[in-house]
Amino acid sequence: MVYSGFRSLSPAGLLINDVEIGSDRIRIIARCRAAAGTCPDCGRQSEQMHSRYERRLLDLPSYGRAVEMRVAVRRFRCAEPSCQRRIFAEQLGDAVAERSSRRTSRFEAIVHHLGIALGGRPAAALARRLMLPVSKDTLLRVVRRHATRDRSPLRVIGIDDWAWKRGQRYGSIICDLERRRIVDLLPDREPATVEDWLARQPEVRVISRDRGGGYGQAATRAAPQAVQVADRWHLMENASAAFLEAVRRSMRPIRIALGSTTIDPALLTHAERLQHEGFLRREEAYGIIRALTKEGTSIKEIVRRTGRSRRLVRDIVRGGGGDVFRSRSNVLEPHLAWLDAEWSAGYRNGAELWRRLQTTAGFRGSLRVVAEWATRRRRAESAGSERLRKPPPVRVLSRLLLSERDQLTKGDAITVARIERDVPVLVSARDLVERFHRMVRDRDSAALPAWITDAAGSVLASFGKGIIADRAAVAAAMTQPWSNGQTEGQITKLKLVKRQMYGRAKLDLLRARLLAPA
Repeated sequence: MVYSGFRSLSPAGLLINDVEIGSDRIRIIARCRAAAGTCPDCGRQSEQMHSRYERRLLDLPSYGRAVEMRVAVRRFRCAEPSCQRRIFAEQLGDAVAERSSRRTSRFEAIVHHLGIALGGRPAAALARRLMLPVSKDTLLRVVRRHATRDRSPLRVIGIDDWAWKRGQRYGSIICDLERRRIVDLLPDREPATVEDWLARQPEVRVISRDRGGGYGQAATRAAPQAVQVADRWHLMENASAAFLEAVRRSMRPIRIALGSTTIDPALLTHAERLQHEGFLRREEAYGIIRALTKEGTSIKEIVRRTGRSRRLVRDIVRGGGGDVFRSRSNVLEPHLAWLDAEWSAGYRNGAELWRRLQTTAGFRGSLRVVAEWATRRRRAESAGSERLRKPPPVRVLSRLLLSERDQLTKGDAITVARIERDVPVLVSARDLVERFHRMVRDRDSAALPAWITDAAGSVLASFGKGIIADRAAVAAAMTQPWSNGQTEGQITKLKLVKRQMYGRAKLDLLRARLLAPA
């Protein structure tokens, strides 16, 4: 079917000669409106036509039909004698189609945006539903071809690492914190790579980073003019982690304070007895290491004599390995009060308690867990003891000690009070951590020197040394408005894009998708 009458329509400089509408395809026949062509080299116009050829372009579909444009393109002779180009073809213009392209510009733009938003295979699936004849490989090629980088000068940047493969290979992400966008991805997190990048950015004035040493060293060497700002969230998390380690090293006095040092093997279940025997073997080995340390033996010699790892020996020499009996939390912890009440009410059979717990509280644990609890309770009663006192795990104790007293249950408050009475070093450590958190929240950099002095003689001395080593960046975190929260959010976006491509995207494709303007 031939449908004429479109001569008055001239999209983007084209003059439509005819439109053919078929059952599954619309064909638009057009030509350029201009009477002359412009030489791309010398810029002179020419009307001396040499020949013609037909250029075929795919356009966006219309009403369920594919649209194809057939444009008659003329070749002209250059009228400038000094121009080396003798023959040239007239250009349709970027508004119609790019040079040598087989798709119109608006078709290419849709393909490009689909590739950026969804990647290869998901975008190809959506394109089929939109009747766009493009493959996943074409989508990725278009994304790579149109990849651009913003060359605007950078003043405030955030830098952090992200995992190509967790625990094995890492890259670096750099964000413009003022414009809230990613500006580059680096293939690794080596200081030399970061130095090279920073050396090409002399306008940078503020660098927000985590407390890892690599980025700090690179910034000091390559951008001495920039102020380094430690990330506030990492500062507070590092302080909490230091307190957690202090609690872990103080587990022996904590167990003594809670009355959990005496273990009667007769009251243990089979699984707990195996754990206790393993603990006794470890204690024997640790005792040998402590004895050698008191004799002045070096760590290297202790490793050679005992066959233990250097890391373990170093930890014990520094006061670690002080646990009494490993206590593991289990799925029964939230239901212990209910089990105690049922036991007091006369329900003493483990299988029956398990069935009632499933019905009443939706318990999804196994029968063995409840049966072992019942066995332990029965043995404790026959031994004349109410029950085996089991201190909370290290993380739970750390949380209880850092919590407000009015947020604790009565039992937790008693546990905290006993620890505060018998393990005063943890009280001072807790006060230091709370002071540090408050100092960061209030941006009180004037309180930092006094805090460093107080931390030097506490169990948080190691954390205090790290603060001293990075003191300028820590102080800047309390005075500057910048932090690395934006960068962490962009890493989340990067992970999403990376997983959309099943983790197989190369660096250039990640850059093309993440650095594209919104």
